[in-house]
Amino acid sequence: MIWLAAALGAVLLGSLVYTVLSIIAAVSYLRASRPRGGAARPPISILTPLAGMDLGLADNLRSSFKQEYPDFEVVLAVRHETDAAVPVARQIIAAHPRVPARLIVTGEPDCPNAKVYSLAAMTAAARHGLLVMNDSDIRIPRDMLQRIATEFANPKLGLATCLYRAIPGGGWPSRLEALGMNTHFLAGVLVARMLEGVKFALGPSLVVRRAALEAVGGWTALNTYLAEDYVLGNRVFDAGFEVILSSVRVEHRIGSAGVAESLLHRLRWNRSTRRSRPKGYAGSLFTFPIPIALLLFAVAPATWPALIATIVFRYVAAWATAGTVLHDRDALRFWWAIPIEDVLAFAVWLAGFFGSRVKWRGRTYVVHPDGRFEPIETSPQPAESGSPSPSP
Repeated sequence: MIWLAAALGAVLLGSLVYTVLSIIAAVSYLRASRPRGGAARPPISILTPLAGMDLGLADNLRSSFKQEYPDFEVVLAVRHETDAAVPVARQIIAAHPRVPARLIVTGEPDCPNAKVYSLAAMTAAARHGLLVMNDSDIRIPRDMLQRIATEFANPKLGLATCLYRAIPGGGWPSRLEALGMNTHFLAGVLVARMLEGVKFALGPSLVVRRAALEAVGGWTALNTYLAEDYVLGNRVFDAGFEVILSSVRVEHRIGSAGVAESLLHRLRWNRSTRRSRPKGYAGSLFTFPIPIALLLFAVAPATWPALIATIVFRYVAAWATAGTVLHDRDALRFWWAIPIEDVLAFAVWLAGFFGSRVKWRGRTYVVHPDGRFEPIETSPQPAESGSPSPSP
């Protein structure tokens, strides 16, 4: 057992180094120089695919229409006129007659990724060169477009991806999932930004220059990928454009999934990430300090001081991300649940190494080694509005 304790001790040391890096990365993001406002205010198109009644859908959509910006439009899309989101969308459009807006009915997708199919239809209908893509469970601040326009005053910038604060619905599965997103997943995003720069995108909310999208082959080149957000950011970067984490932070209303649905959702994320960046996925072992410390303590009880120190470091790092960057009060309110979430996330991460099938909106898909996916079941299902994976 000595060799096992030594191995776990080495991994724990690496995890503590990562934890310190995540604190530094949060500070680095907050201290990053932000471009000052300029005269340029290019027209912007906001694109949002719809699929059913997401939590707070009306308020989520309303936030797009209430932007403090002189020239923008809103383009929405559903697969069928009978979608439950249609009456809400039409009501919001009617309530804001001064905002150019339209609702597109796309029909059934002709590709595996239904979200990309909707985005392609909306992009074709959009009139402007800057495209803001928000999922229907995203709520944006009123000054989002102002800040985006300032960032895109840099002509080399091709894509900006937004950090998001997960807002849980009712129930502990949703609460734990939000806690994990805000204290663990987004910490990894900030560390990646600090160490290697931004070469990816986060699906819930991102902005792309139309010219950059066209340079990488448009949506057609992405419609067979499960993690189309990650692939888009990577290809825009490889095409020579700059990619950044925007200073804009949005709210991600994740709903009230039950235990089974939440676990399937997490497993889909992990399998998608494993396929998108296998080396990075394996390296994620070092992002789980508390589970590693618990395993070490189980093998060598005399290491209990290391467990206590690990918990302290983890809490400081969690607050650096969730508290200072995302202003998430729930992370402080439910601080005691962080170890529970970490152990659960670690278990799902391990499960992510096995299997290649994922469930998405009631349909089963197989994910190939290159990140592409295809349906196993062919019966019609509702369209997907959210990203299938938040792969960093």
